Amino acid sequence: MNLILTVFEIVAPVFLLAAVGFTWVKLGFEYRLQFVTRFATMLAMPSLIFVALMQTEIPGSDLSRFTMATLVANLLLVVVFWLIVRGLRLDPRTYLSPLIFGNTGNLGLPLCIFAFGQIGLGYAVVFLSVTALFSFTYGIYLVAGKGAWGQVARQPMAWATILGAVFLWQGWQTPTFLTNTLELLGQMAVPLMLVTLGVAIARLTSHSLGRALWLSALKLAVCFALGWGIGRWFDLGTIAFGVLVLQICTPVAVTSYLLAERFGADSDAVAGMVMVSTVLSVAALPAVLAIIL
Repeated sequence: MNLILTVFEIVAPVFLLAAVGFTWVKLGFEYRLQFVTRFATMLAMPSLIFVALMQTEIPGSDLSRFTMATLVANLLLVVVFWLIVRGLRLDPRTYLSPLIFGNTGNLGLPLCIFAFGQIGLGYAVVFLSVTALFSFTYGIYLVAGKGAWGQVARQPMAWATILGAVFLWQGWQTPTFLTNTLELLGQMAVPLMLVTLGVAIARLTSHSLGRALWLSALKLAVCFALGWGIGRWFDLGTIAFGVLVLQICTPVAVTSYLLAERFGADSDAVAGMVMVSTVLSVAALPAVLAIIL
């Protein structure tokens, strides 16, 4: 009973905030998705990432091992889902990106914060940063058929990760007034991301829900197995292991839909996967948490 209550206390705020965004749009109220998304990715998220890395108390050896585990996890996801897509004769431009990349920002970060606290946030930020680098480069290549390597240099989240890692490595701290300012900006990131996720889901439409259902279930099963296996292989600690499994199991990212729409892939199919996998995560992620807690 205590475990059920603990899991509920972790996941309820996350999905309730997403429900606020969903309901807001369905009631016909205005929500400027482009502005909020840009504000979150240009200011709030980089502030959260930088401060989380600068202030993390994770030992350097543990952080290095977790980073390596995250890199291996992303590479294995690419290989396994490439084989699955080829075996099922699906269009790689449409299906590879949503199968590989999860919603490690909007959904993963808040869950890790509530489940594992400040140390969990440090690990979750590392996972998000590695995934974002993959998404801005290889992810765009998958859909567009061409590289977008210069995108990384223009992403504030990438620079926040680099600066945060340098400050952590050197043991530096920003002046108190600046740290407080960045913390306030960073505190906006989680509610903004969750409400925005609900808004994005509310505005998606799709007629490709049948295939999306079994592909979403397949993605979850493969990701859970890989996350569990890699976490044990690298002998990660309890919190690092939990964050790795939870982050890798997050549903399809909304950015996969935006890329499909922008570069002419089957955006309707990807929208179906975003919707179905997110709904599926309402039951699946609490179950994952119950297993790893």
